[in-house]
Amino acid sequence: MGVALTQVGTVGTGKDEEVHYVCQRCANCCKWPGDVCLEEDDILRIAAFLQMDVLQFTAEYTRLRENRVGLSLIDQANNECIMLEDGKSCRIQPVKPKQCAGFPNSWNFPGWRDECEAVPVPLHRGGERGGT
Repeated sequence: MGVALTQVGTVGTGKDEEVHYVCQRCANCCKWPGDVCLEEDDILRIAAFLQMDVLQFTAEYTRLRENRVGLSLIDQANNECIMLEDGKSCRIQPVKPKQCAGFPNSWNFPGWRDECEAVPVPLHRGGERGGT
């Protein structure tokens, strides 16, 4: 059973204010069940970062997605992402998949705000993030 995903652009707060969420690397999204969808360029980038050839990487770290269209990272026995180390840091942070990099601003799932520690930063002047 998959997780329903919500496509979002800029996230509205309901107070006539749009925000951009800044990741705090809490790793809670890495513990949520479901597919971590990989695109071809994700696979090439991650394999190179891990100093593996593509076939070795796909054999060791991927599986067929639940919808049987494309590949996903496999899960650890506790359902955390295979790339999550010690339950708190991403082994492939500098080259993480686009899906991971886009969370929660490009997409999210029902109840994500209860799990995620990302900090909302108001957008000002045509979509620019506030602050310094």
